[in-house]
Amino acid sequence: MSMKSGLRNQLAEKMAGEITLSDSPGHALKKWRMNFEIAPGVLSERLGVSPSVISDYESGRRKSPGTAVVGKIVDTILAIDEEDGGKHIQKYSTMLFSNVEDDVIYDLHEYENPVALQEFADVIGCSLLCGSADQAIFGYTVVNSLNAIMQLSSDEFNRIYGWSTERALVFTNVSTGKSPMVAIRVTPFKPRCVVLQGIDAPDVHPIVAKMAEKDRITVFCTSMDVDKIVSALREQKW
Repeated sequence: MSMKSGLRNQLAEKMAGEITLSDSPGHALKKWRMNFEIAPGVLSERLGVSPSVISDYESGRRKSPGTAVVGKIVDTILAIDEEDGGKHIQKYSTMLFSNVEDDVIYDLHEYENPVALQEFADVIGCSLLCGSADQAIFGYTVVNSLNAIMQLSSDEFNRIYGWSTERALVFTNVSTGKSPMVAIRVTPFKPRCVVLQGIDAPDVHPIVAKMAEKDRITVFCTSMDVDKIVSALREQKW
């Protein structure tokens, strides 16, 4: 029924990511519901729950919902807006992507089902630096490493995790690999895997493997061109 456009999906991923990763998910949920000018009663009716469930989530009286429920709530908010012409979707997607998007996040995608890490790595020509490739991921983000580290506050840095930290973070144009790992060390969330783009394994700073082992992160290297990485990953039917 709803237009499953890239814009809508990316906005959904960002909203759900923000709610899930927030210190108070209830407040974040309330903020988005109000941003979209949707009354609690309308939302609860569409979700088939009593209005008190929504107010309990928003006030923090009820434990914050898991990612599946958050995803459903976000999807419902967007569907209600679409039926009304999608004006808020247009407004927020433009706003969200203007400040972080283009020069920091090149691509961000969530998988509905787990993808084998080794398969993912093979598609983008990776060699294993450290950690185990025998794992699964639920998404990936391709990040301009220098801009991410220079421009993002730690809260904004968390946005590169999208909906789930069980993902591969591909850092582009790295010189030693040290900066991305330091940035990850000082933020509360850890990805399943880091891919260092534009560097060969022998050139990676020795401290990278040590830091990765501490945080139990698998690290790959690839010299594939950034545009090729993005298009190769988008072509996959995972």
